[in-house]
Amino acid sequence: MFDMEARHIIEALRSGIPSRAVGRCFSEARPQIMKELSERLNQTSDGKSSGLIISGKYGEGKTHLLNTVFNMAHSQNMVVSCLSLSKETPLDKLHLVYQKIAGNTYLPMRRQPGFSQELEKITANSPLGSEMLMYSAKQLETDKLYFLLRSYFSTEEADEKFQLMGDLEGDFIAVGALKKIYRRIFNQPAKLSAPFSKTKNCGDYFAFLSHLFTQMGYNGWVILFDETELIGRLGKKSRLNAYRNMAYFLTPPKELESTFTLFALSASYDEDVIEGKHEYDNLAQYFPDHQEPMKSVLSALSRAPQLLPLTHDEIAEILTRIRDFHGKAYDWQPQVSTEELMAASINGGFLLRTRIRAVIEYLDQLYQYGDAGTTQINAPDRESFEETVSLEGIV
Repeated sequence: MFDMEARHIIEALRSGIPSRAVGRCFSEARPQIMKELSERLNQTSDGKSSGLIISGKYGEGKTHLLNTVFNMAHSQNMVVSCLSLSKETPLDKLHLVYQKIAGNTYLPMRRQPGFSQELEKITANSPLGSEMLMYSAKQLETDKLYFLLRSYFSTEEADEKFQLMGDLEGDFIAVGALKKIYRRIFNQPAKLSAPFSKTKNCGDYFAFLSHLFTQMGYNGWVILFDETELIGRLGKKSRLNAYRNMAYFLTPPKELESTFTLFALSASYDEDVIEGKHEYDNLAQYFPDHQEPMKSVLSALSRAPQLLPLTHDEIAEILTRIRDFHGKAYDWQPQVSTEELMAASINGGFLLRTRIRAVIEYLDQLYQYGDAGTTQINAPDRESFEETVSLEGIV
C-alpha cells in the first residue's frame, strides 16, 4: 500500500515547498549548526532569551533548517511562530510583523495555528487570569492590555469578545472603542496611565505573549523569520528601521521572556546590500549621533554563520533516504545504488534543492518506465535587492 506520509515528503521535495514533515525526517545533516541550535533551545528552556542569524545560498537548505528547528522546539514543549518577510509584512513595521506572527503561532503539537482557544479557557479569577491581569497592569510600557484583558474576561457580548481577541491577534482596536467597551461593562472609565500607539508600543504585545506562554507551562517561544534578505528591497530609512527592529529580537529586552529568534538570510546580503547600498554611510546620514543598535545589527548580518555545503557522505545519505521514501510513497522497491543516485543528482547542478529534484525525477522514470533518461535543471536567476519606490511625502 502507498505510504501517504512518505508521498507527502516526496511531493514536498519535488515541488520545493517548505515542509515541516521534511524537516522532521531529514534533520541529521550539518551537525555543528544543529548542535548550536540545540544549545540555544536548551538555554531558552532555562529562561534565557536570545537571537541568531544564519545565512546560506539559494536552495541550500535555509528554510529546511527552520522547519527542523520548528520540530525540535515542539518536541521540547515550546511555542513556535514562523513568518516569511514580504512586501506586505516588512520588518520596519513591527505592528504588521506582530499581526502575522500572531496568526502563525503554533502551540506544541498543534497542527493549526492560534492561541485564542487557550485564552477562552481562562477566567479573571483563575490563577493564570489573575497573573496576566497583574502583569498587564504593572510590567508593560502602557496598561492598555490590562483594560483589554479585563474586558475580554468579563464581556458576554460575542461581538465585543471577537473585537478584543482580534486585538490580541494584531487587529488593533482603537483606544476610544476599548474605553467604550470598558465603560459599558464596568460602568467606570478606563484611565490609561500612558498613551498607546501600535507603532511605538507594539513591544507590549510581544512581551505579553512571551509571559503568557511561560505562565501556561510552555518551555519557551521560538520565532522563525525566513526571507530576511527582503529587507534589502526596502528604501534606505526603512531598512535602517528594520535593523532596529531586528535588534529587538537579537538582543531581547528583559520583558521578552524565554524567547529564541532565528533569522534565515541570503549569503549574498553583505555584498549586495550592506556593501552594495552603503549601509554604514546611510546610517551615518540618517542617525549621525545614535547609530546603535542598527550598527551592531549590520555587523551581525555581515558575520552571520553560513550554512556550509553538505559533504559527499551527507548528500549520499539524503539521497538514499529519498530513494527509500520514494519506494514507500509508490509501493515499489527501487533497485538503485547510492552511486547511481549521486550520478543522477549531478544533472541537477550545484544546488542541493535542484539535485534532489533531479534524483526524484530519475526515480519517477524508473518507477514508470523501468529506465531513465538524462534530466537537466537550469540555474536559477540571481536574487534582486532593488529598492521599493516609496510614495511617502509625494502629494
